[in-house]
Amino acid sequence: RTKDLPTILRSADILIVAIGKPNFVTSSMVKDNVVIIDVGINRVEDKLIGDVDYQSVSKKVSLITPVPGGVGPMTIAMLMANTLQAFKNSLS
Repeated sequence: RTKDLPTILRSADILIVAIGKPNFVTSSMVKDNVVIIDVGINRVEDKLIGDVDYQSVSKKVSLITPVPGGVGPMTIAMLMANTLQAFKNSLS
């Protein structure tokens, strides 16, 4: 619902993208040397892809997380850490 989202995205140095639409963010929407954390995970046909068009965007960014294999392992690790902490808290 944000008006003129591409202009806003082009002004960012760091983008954390979690919109729920496959390949939504394209290279024309980001500036050179931006850092992108793609949190999105979408099943398209028989593969998983993010909310960022990795193929086009990766050529102009300084860093980008891939999908799959980007933030997913960190999400699982933190979920396990929080579960363990909740268990420890329940003992006291």
